[in-house]
Amino acid sequence: MGGLQGTDAAGPSPGGPARRCYAAAPMPKHPPALPLVRPLVAAALALAMGLATAQPAPPAAGASAPGSGDAVLELLRERGLLPTPAHVEATRFVQHMRETASELVMTAMNFLGVPYRLGGNSAEQGFDCSGFTRHVFEHSIGLVLPRRSHEQATQAGLLPVKREELKPGDLVFFNTMRRAFSHVGIYVGEGRFIHAPATGGEVRVEDMRAAYWQRRFNGARRAPAVTPAPTTKATPGRP
Repeated sequence: MGGLQGTDAAGPSPGGPARRCYAAAPMPKHPPALPLVRPLVAAALALAMGLATAQPAPPAAGASAPGSGDAVLELLRERGLLPTPAHVEATRFVQHMRETASELVMTAMNFLGVPYRLGGNSAEQGFDCSGFTRHVFEHSIGLVLPRRSHEQATQAGLLPVKREELKPGDLVFFNTMRRAFSHVGIYVGEGRFIHAPATGGEVRVEDMRAAYWQRRFNGARRAPAVTPAPTTKATPGRP
């Protein structure tokens, strides 16, 4: 795979020598990825979008507390894919996904659990990090990104985004090989991103607020296709 060597990377150990993302060494310990299974999550998010746009019915007398009858949360809990209601952080994340789910993010979440593979470009082959982002963007919004992570970061037409202004669907880049833009993922909201990490890993959601990712974050990009169009006010006296 000489043509793709150094395509992307995810994880030199702090203080140790740089490693490519396909190195056999394990990733540094991060907060555990959300316990989701991709086919069910995609279905749940699709249901969530329908629920978010539906007109809520008036609560019946004696109804339970808000959120306890949530169909999406109940579906995930029944399958053991969501912690108990006491885990507020996870519940908020699912709620955020319900409110902001886009076709691009839903497409990305559908690949949770796909194994990492150097040079991989599909769910059947497996993905490396830039192969994953390229596949998701092409099959959700029709934008064909370059093959390598650093090329995606410098692609003409993508808009630079500050960390505090991230929105679901933005590309997020990290320096994991002592080289800028050597790893890439997709922001999904609430400080989390989805990516294909390294050999032995699989597509998963991780928290960008973890120390490892905070230290290595070095930029984000937004495709115009997922940028909300600005609202304009009509000028009085003009058509």
